[in-house]
Amino acid sequence: MKFQIIALALAAATGISASTYAQNNDPEMLRKLYDEALVNGQCYQNLRYLCKTIGPRLSGSAGAARSVEWGKKLMESYGFDKVYLQEVMVPHWERGAKEQGVIVNGTTRTPVALAALGMSVATPKAGITAEMIELHSLKELETLGEAGIKGKIVFFNRPFDNRFIETGSAYGTAGDQRNAGPGAASKYGAAAVIVRSLTAALDDYPHTGATNYGTNKPIPAAAISTMAANKLSAMLKQKNGKPVKFFLKTNCQTLPDVLSYNVIGEIKGTANNNKYITVGGHLDSWDLAEGAHDDGTGVMQSVEVLRIFKAVGYKPKNNVRAVFFMNEENGHKGGIKYAEQAKANNEEHIAAIETDEGGFTPRGFSFEGASPEFLAGVNQKWKKLLEPYEVDRLVAGGGGTDIGPLKETQPGIKLIGFRPDSQRYFDIHHTPNDVFENVNKRELELGAASIASLVYLIDQYGLSL
Repeated sequence: MKFQIIALALAAATGISASTYAQNNDPEMLRKLYDEALVNGQCYQNLRYLCKTIGPRLSGSAGAARSVEWGKKLMESYGFDKVYLQEVMVPHWERGAKEQGVIVNGTTRTPVALAALGMSVATPKAGITAEMIELHSLKELETLGEAGIKGKIVFFNRPFDNRFIETGSAYGTAGDQRNAGPGAASKYGAAAVIVRSLTAALDDYPHTGATNYGTNKPIPAAAISTMAANKLSAMLKQKNGKPVKFFLKTNCQTLPDVLSYNVIGEIKGTANNNKYITVGGHLDSWDLAEGAHDDGTGVMQSVEVLRIFKAVGYKPKNNVRAVFFMNEENGHKGGIKYAEQAKANNEEHIAAIETDEGGFTPRGFSFEGASPEFLAGVNQKWKKLLEPYEVDRLVAGGGGTDIGPLKETQPGIKLIGFRPDSQRYFDIHHTPNDVFENVNKRELELGAASIASLVYLIDQYGLSL
């Protein structure tokens, strides 16, 4: 209120509108947000607790339940105006005992690093041994048909396309092998599926991730490391008329759905009681590691946005929410539930920002479905403000999985993705290497300040540009 009175007084004395006055002070406010994040930031220490004390948080697990309880207490400790849990039923899949994979080439047996895909089914207790067939696309399944596939283990071996500068694009173009490959191969009678890990890195760490069988019969499915994929491919090319076989043993199971929660914290707006700006990431993680970059960094940055606002005394016009979504990795139930409840409560969402691409150096933001005219307006108004912080890349692109359902229930909403540097993310994504030690404190804090800055600008001026 004090700031508003001063602004109006100066406007009356100088003939400058209150809106213009606010714009003239935007650089000062952004500087305050960054100073708070970089000097007094708490997202790094919070991430340490989430990763090291709680650990893996796959939906339905005890770790996920502990993270919900802790996340709520964390938000309450910051004194947000409203903190609550939003019920959501989530899948409960368990990996079970460590998987086994062996290339059987004549009398030579070569163990390889692999991990069952999320939502996959187990092999028989004794495992499966079958002839391998290497494919590079789902289209090849149709060409070979049941005669060429039935009873065999299909090996999808399409690598990342390294010509993409944004590695997320490479992930997107290779991802159908893991997402839909097992279900598609099942349709032709495949015994199991092995998928090359979705990464450009050449290492011996398998990358897990969810698969979706659709209406097809579930068959065992696993990802192998890129080094193992290259080794297997070389053996298949040199088989000299003799079939190369593969032994696979997995022990996973899907249990009944479990009650879990989205964790939500809110700062009330001073002017627009039913308008919302949401910033969020997903609290769940895969079971192989601590889920540091995917997506511990995202949830900690989200809550940090609200903490920063309170610390600098900024009172938003609109309600600002931080959401820890549950079940992004293997079902997206948290995002669906949040959108359903927003519609049921007749809430009007101005914008939703998702941070789920790691806690690396911030580069900018992508706006889903943005027209050239909209992007030109955003850049004209805000690029110069964001340039000093090197987060001024404002482009068309995706918003995010968890906020995606909002576009079906909130007409006019702008979905926005936080875009950090992408070059290292898929080296550790969905692997045992996604641990706290691989997160840089300053990069994480810069990201939180960047998101807080964009939320501030949207809160001040909206997105009707």
